[in-house]
Amino acid sequence: MRKLLNTLFILTENSYLSLDGENVVVSQERTETARFPLHTLEAILCFSYSGASPALMGACAERNVDLTFFTPRGRFLARAVGATKGNVLLRQQQFRAADDPSVSCRYAKGFLLGKVYNARWVLERATRDHPQRVPVDRLKSLSRQLADALPHIEDAMTLEELRGLEGAAAQQYFDGFDSLILQQRDTFAFTGRSRRPPLDPVNALLSFAYTLLARDCAAALEGVGLDPYVGFLHRPRPGRTSLALDLMEELRAVYADRFVITCINQKTITAKHFQTQENGAVLLTDEGRRAFLKVWQLRKQQTIQHPFLGEKTPWGLVPYIQALLLARTLRGDLERYPPFFWK
Repeated sequence: MRKLLNTLFILTENSYLSLDGENVVVSQERTETARFPLHTLEAILCFSYSGASPALMGACAERNVDLTFFTPRGRFLARAVGATKGNVLLRQQQFRAADDPSVSCRYAKGFLLGKVYNARWVLERATRDHPQRVPVDRLKSLSRQLADALPHIEDAMTLEELRGLEGAAAQQYFDGFDSLILQQRDTFAFTGRSRRPPLDPVNALLSFAYTLLARDCAAALEGVGLDPYVGFLHRPRPGRTSLALDLMEELRAVYADRFVITCINQKTITAKHFQTQENGAVLLTDEGRRAFLKVWQLRKQQTIQHPFLGEKTPWGLVPYIQALLLARTLRGDLERYPPFFWK
């Protein structure tokens, strides 16, 4: 369990939550392991199948403490809701911001600043870790181009301008992506991004990782009371979790792309894990998906220091922390949304 931003994260699968006076009690196999004063909490995010007592759910609803349930893998299940719900005000603020192009542009800048900054440092990290195996001069040049894009993103006045800058930066980043692949070159050559369908094994892995990351971001947004379908950079479209796509932009390179590169370079995923369809689409086999998901879940348990909070946290909680920060910004608790800047 972990407490961040006045939010209690229950990460142990067999934890049960109950109420004792004014305290949240965490138990495992009927043995108390921790307790927290309920009045100090704004939200409880529970990644456990064991659940919570009706008394605690009622107390959380009465005090407007968000109590949200997820599977241990992070899929959103449900949120305990009382007779009235303060999140309606948060969502109203979200809808107003999404309807205002200038406000949407301000939030979109944060997501894209994080995206380009992190993409740059993925390239820089490769030159530092493997200077004898990657084209250092070329990757440094691409890194400088990405660095040059950051002030232009900061100064952009419209969403259209931001999308143009994002597209150019993404092209520069992917121009260097193939150089990060150090093993299994015969199977995992990368010549460019292809989607719907992916046309080679690298794109198949990227698409699958992005799908998992988008799901985690949507669950995180649901958990803090935001509508994952109403975005700022990605405009609302039926069936598309636009705000989840916004939130995952800053996490693509460091959360998904680096994970894909690691799977290839450490030979966790190999040629046997793919199948080619009649239309040319390259997809993971069932065995490939199982192998990928196993190490994906292990990666989410690895600990990093969150750049804004300055506290140790598992990788898997990063989307939830960023969703909390976004909600606080919309409520006016923070002056500006703090992107996830990794280095």
